[in-house]
Amino acid sequence: MIVAIFLALLSFVSAAIPALLFLRNRSLYTAPPVSPSNLSAPCSVLIPARNEEDNIGPALQSVLHNRQTLLEVLVFDDQSTDATAAVVQEMARLDDRIRLVRSSALPGGWCGKQYACHVLSETARFPCLVFMDADVRLSQDALARMRGYLQQSGAALISGFPAQETCTFSERLLIPLIHFVLLGFLPLRRMRSSNQPALAAGCGQLFLAQREAYRQCGGHRAISASLHDGLSLPRLFRTAGFMTDVFDATDLAECRMYRSNAEVWRGLSRSAHLGHGSLLLLGFATALLWGGQVLPFVLLASGIFRSLPAPATTLAGLAVVLAYLPRALGLKKFRQNLLGAFLHPVGVSALLFIQWFAFFREQFGIARYWKERAYSAR
Repeated sequence: MIVAIFLALLSFVSAAIPALLFLRNRSLYTAPPVSPSNLSAPCSVLIPARNEEDNIGPALQSVLHNRQTLLEVLVFDDQSTDATAAVVQEMARLDDRIRLVRSSALPGGWCGKQYACHVLSETARFPCLVFMDADVRLSQDALARMRGYLQQSGAALISGFPAQETCTFSERLLIPLIHFVLLGFLPLRRMRSSNQPALAAGCGQLFLAQREAYRQCGGHRAISASLHDGLSLPRLFRTAGFMTDVFDATDLAECRMYRSNAEVWRGLSRSAHLGHGSLLLLGFATALLWGGQVLPFVLLASGIFRSLPAPATTLAGLAVVLAYLPRALGLKKFRQNLLGAFLHPVGVSALLFIQWFAFFREQFGIARYWKERAYSAR
């Protein structure tokens, strides 16, 4: 009886922490305001592309349709074996704002994306660098609004989290957890008042950087081996003394990150554990996530076969409500699916498994694969 009550109390506290922080962060996590009618400062939009023939055309069209912004678009063809380069060349023939940058062999010690971003940054002409994945689609006022936010925020690097399109079961189960983890475990107010690297956050799909600050901190060259610039790039800026920030890009951009269950597994297992940095922090995060998002469901399910004390049942029931609260609030705000929200404890369990798999794979030096390339875990 005492054990059941203790576990129920533990689940209640573990569920309350992210739920309350999510509620607090909702008013702080906003989209950039609508830009005034005057032209914003010019932007260099930089897109790394490896075998993206289906994505690169729509991505470029979405950038070119942006209004109130002087821009150039540079695409790095990273040794594609499909028609990526041909698509870019044809569009560049019709619009001189597009330039194609071709790749030579990938240098040793570099991740393909980081090398592409580095080369593009060296080629860019304008003071605002927009790093964008090839599967992102921008709204017509996205660049102006994001550029305005970069100027107003006082940050040298900002990152937007686009609306995530999900179709397969794994996508619907796991991808919406991005917003749950971001707003449930990152204190945004403290992040904006401190440049501590531990408070770094970002989404590798969409970054805006001040070029001078980018060069001073070393840019993608300084994180050449990283497979996850969503965390490593903001940490780099903060380590160099610059501020970083995040914003809600749900209405400004959309993205389908992965297109199959296998891609979800390969993509998330590349670096799912890196946000915790050490075995101790990973263990603590696992205990907090499992205790608040899975344990209360286990307790209530076990009560069907073995009666729980009334206080334990009440606490576990409240913990279930708190676990579902952020997911319910995110359904409309972030355009998420109902199935993934309903299966929230299953999704969290799967995410924890992926994190530990990624951690032990790195410890044993097993290579990771992405975009038909193998990367050493060391």
